[in-house]
Amino acid sequence: MNSSAGPNKKRLFVMNPVILVLGLISLFTDLSSNMIVPILPLYLTSVLHVQVGSIGIIEGIAESTASVLKLFSGMITDRLGKHKLLMLIGYGLSNLTKPLFALSASWTQVLIIRFSDRFGKGIRTSPRDALVADSTTKEERGKSFGFRRSMDALGAALGPLVAFGILATYKGNYRLVFWLSVIPGILAIILILFFLKEKDRSENVKQASLPKIGFKNLDRRFIWFSLIFTFFTVGNFSDAFLALRAQDAGMLPAFIPLAFFAMNLSSSIFSTPVGMLSDRFGRRSVLIAGLLTFATIYFGFGIVKSVSLVWVLFVLYGFYYAFTEGIQKAYIADIVPEGQRGTAMGTFNAMTGLAALPASIMAGYLWQTFGPMVAFSTSSAIALIAALLMIVLRI
Repeated sequence: MNSSAGPNKKRLFVMNPVILVLGLISLFTDLSSNMIVPILPLYLTSVLHVQVGSIGIIEGIAESTASVLKLFSGMITDRLGKHKLLMLIGYGLSNLTKPLFALSASWTQVLIIRFSDRFGKGIRTSPRDALVADSTTKEERGKSFGFRRSMDALGAALGPLVAFGILATYKGNYRLVFWLSVIPGILAIILILFFLKEKDRSENVKQASLPKIGFKNLDRRFIWFSLIFTFFTVGNFSDAFLALRAQDAGMLPAFIPLAFFAMNLSSSIFSTPVGMLSDRFGRRSVLIAGLLTFATIYFGFGIVKSVSLVWVLFVLYGFYYAFTEGIQKAYIADIVPEGQRGTAMGTFNAMTGLAALPASIMAGYLWQTFGPMVAFSTSSAIALIAALLMIVLRI
């Protein structure tokens, strides 16, 4: 009995080399991205004098239009079996265009650059998720997706911390932050080029037919799951609005990157343990808990009036990410067979990504017309309905 327990315990601390490299790629890419994300809405409003409604349009178009590519990149990766090539193109485009924010002088220029960044994400996300799924067993899939998400969140935590240091040292020099974001981005590209390995799938690819767009031949649970989370995404608007809400509640702009650091640090700490928890007790209950957490936090953002409570909400928001981001992908990998996962991941990513367009536009409209409380409360109600659907339909 003891001899069998030993290897099992050891495997808790052993990580597949492919997953480890993917985690490092995510870390550096999100470090680069999140040097920019917390300060971009502040740059838009304070330097370029852009209205909140326009920020909603920027975020909605960038996320939604580019997300269509997640579907096609998933189809292509199933057809060609070239995870690494598509990832190199996607990560390369994102990491090399973000510094161009430093040259922007209007919100339309910011939209183009933001679109290019998300265009790259649309290319890379589905093949990356398919590579994670194909490189692991079902028994360790939650841990693997959780680890990649943890590294993703760690980079997302370090990015705002670096941005805060630069802004504090160079007196609010937003453009310098944009330029320096290229450094971790280049490190991510180097990792893909020289350290990422993928197994040969040429035999499977030769026998595979071109995947079709949509739900054909995919599990019923996957269909309902995708529809429910697409509905939820309509209420899950861009995190850029969290930065504006923090400022609206009285937080000094220089400290807003630190709030994002706290959020992403909590997500990084809890993503791997929560992923392992889903391996043991099932993905569904964990995802429902994540939706309920989101509903509570967004209601809190709607009514918050003190800076101290804003800090608490940001930390708790990291819990929501830990309970949903990696677990969604692990759940899909569980119910969709190898050879169709790229298409399934792409379909799911495209549907939820397209829902981000009305989400951010709706948020901007509700905020400008009725105030932030109505915008956040509406999102909270949508999350509650999504959780109820998961329970009633037993997805």
